[in-house]
Amino acid sequence: MKRKEEQPNGLAAKSGASIENDASYLTVAREATAEIKIERSRFIGHAREVDSEAAAREFITRIQAEHRQATHNCFAYRLGLGKQEIVYYSDAGEPGGTAGRPILGAITSLGLTNVAVVVTRYFGGKKLGVRGLIEAYGQAARRVLEEAGSIRRVVTRELELTCNYAELDQVLYTVNSRGGRVVETDYDSKVRLKVAVPLSLWEEMRNCWRKDN
Repeated sequence: MKRKEEQPNGLAAKSGASIENDASYLTVAREATAEIKIERSRFIGHAREVDSEAAAREFITRIQAEHRQATHNCFAYRLGLGKQEIVYYSDAGEPGGTAGRPILGAITSLGLTNVAVVVTRYFGGKKLGVRGLIEAYGQAARRVLEEAGSIRRVVTRELELTCNYAELDQVLYTVNSRGGRVVETDYDSKVRLKVAVPLSLWEEMRNCWRKDN
């Protein structure tokens, strides 16, 4: 069996950084939408798991397009753990500090990462003031995150494997029983797999690959 090392998947370490084997993190369990009304204004929260800034921005762009008639589409996202953490937020035209930061605060207060949240506002005709906006955006973000639920994921890293058909069952059992998953499969004269596996299993496979080669 041949093995090729691939780049980290999701929360795995950047160059020069390290993550403990089988590190885990909380993220949202599913994409969700939730709405609240405050002083006739509608605040619609949208949340989704994302694994990169590109995925976060794609989700934000989609919500902005779906609610292009809204008064504001404010957002925040958080990616990674520890030194690899990336956070970004935008007030999207609301007074500074009244929207993006409270949305981010809802994400961090629940201990979530790899998540993007957009809160859409349709103005109802009555101004809420700075404190009212902070509370409204924070509440809308918390509501949609509660609706989305949470799930604990193990940090994974991708490997490309090439094996004989006789080895396939053993490879799949090893990957699946250790919390990994198959990303891609190509059946030819041999089986080529791309798998995402916990870091401890990735280390075992990498060491084995080095010994075999």
